[in-house]
Amino acid sequence: MHSRRDDIGWRRLAVRGLGVLAAALVPALAPAQAQNVASEPAASAPAASFVTPDDVARAVASVRSDPNLGGPRTERSLRLKADRQKRKAEPAAPWLVEMIRWMSEAGRGLMWLLGAIAVALLIVFAWRWMRVRADAATGRAAVLPPSHVNDLDIRPDSLPDDIAGSARTLWQCGEQRAALSLLYRGALSRLVHDHAVPIRGASTEGECVALARDALPAAGGAFFERLVGAWQVAVYAARWPDAANVAALLDGFDAHFAARRSEPAARPIGATA
Repeated sequence: MHSRRDDIGWRRLAVRGLGVLAAALVPALAPAQAQNVASEPAASAPAASFVTPDDVARAVASVRSDPNLGGPRTERSLRLKADRQKRKAEPAAPWLVEMIRWMSEAGRGLMWLLGAIAVALLIVFAWRWMRVRADAATGRAAVLPPSHVNDLDIRPDSLPDDIAGSARTLWQCGEQRAALSLLYRGALSRLVHDHAVPIRGASTEGECVALARDALPAAGGAFFERLVGAWQVAVYAARWPDAANVAALLDGFDAHFAARRSEPAARPIGATA
């Protein structure tokens, strides 16, 4: 099938051919017309006028002015724009691109921060491990006992002389947490300073119980385990022991953790009692 533009081209070519043909025929026809006119009598009027170049030009101009045959012509047609390339060149949502870029930069910074924290923890762990291995290799322990176990102050000077009596008073006044804390602190202080149990400042409750079993008689180790259990339930679960359990802890404290003032307050933790 030929398009509309091809038809217009062929029409224009035909018009140009007609103009060229007419221009070629005019010189050939002019002598013949002149000869015929000369052979006729002068008095007679000419039957028809001959075709002049002006007539041909007017005919060509008339043909060209016809919109169906040739001449300038304006046409309008629908075309699809290159929307796909434009969409690729310009982002549809600049704020979304900025948010993704910000999240990428923030995630990169967070990864660097986590990596630095992991390296710091690894260094601290390696230092503590090397220190423990060095102490084990030389057979020496820390000379001075710790002053605190986690956040609890176990210095003898920070505790009353009658630990059980002071804890009983606090319990009767409604200070349950303070009473149990005083009993636990007092037991840790007596274990470290009087029984030379190698409890460290970062020892957990379970580690303290295991060390107390090795240093105390069976009854003393079981009593300290009950005391630690009551302390953990009160602190972590906010549940207080019943009155009978508290009375047993208060009455048995001095029996298992009596102070030994005759011994020096500071001595190697590895020394025997």
